[in-house]
Amino acid sequence: MPSTQGNLFVISAPSGAGKTSLVRAVSARLDNVASSVSHTTRSRRPNEEEGKDYFFVTESGFRNMISGGNFIEHAEVFGNLYGTSRAEIDRLTSNGVDVLLEIDWQGARSIRKSHPLARSIFILPPSLAALRERLVGRAGDEPHVIEDRMNAAVSEMSHYAEYEFLVINDDFEQAQDEFTTIVRACRLSTENQKRALAGSLEKLIASAEQI
Repeated sequence: MPSTQGNLFVISAPSGAGKTSLVRAVSARLDNVASSVSHTTRSRRPNEEEGKDYFFVTESGFRNMISGGNFIEHAEVFGNLYGTSRAEIDRLTSNGVDVLLEIDWQGARSIRKSHPLARSIFILPPSLAALRERLVGRAGDEPHVIEDRMNAAVSEMSHYAEYEFLVINDDFEQAQDEFTTIVRACRLSTENQKRALAGSLEKLIASAEQI
């Protein structure tokens, strides 16, 4: 059995704020970190890979998974269904792996109910103008989709206060450093350290009591 239980990190942001790029960068920088791969009925973009970015499934297949209780949360976003695999999250965290889960604020609320120890991070763009520029520059989205995402951005960003940590993605390197710091700090929580250092802590306390 691993000495520590992996943390589940819930990461939310309006589309285009850069959460996927940050999650990938932090995953590459740290050991024992994995990105949760969600299931979706959305069409695959040209630069996306099956099983790496998403598991792309049909709507009927997705609804069968709902009926089977396979998701810890699922939601409809911009007309597409997204869901998080219960078995995969439990498998990774029980093996001491920190899981980075990209999810919208509605899904984050569901996760907090089922996993109250989950840590939460909200990522904001520096401005709405910067957000629009990023969305326009991203290949694969039709103009009406960009407008839908911009219209939803203000509502989405209003939920930032529900999260433990807030990162402004203006300078990518700084945002990456801040994100990494959050993960490292959570690994040093008393609960995690009690498990990782159980034997050493017992010896330390026993020795102190003999003084």
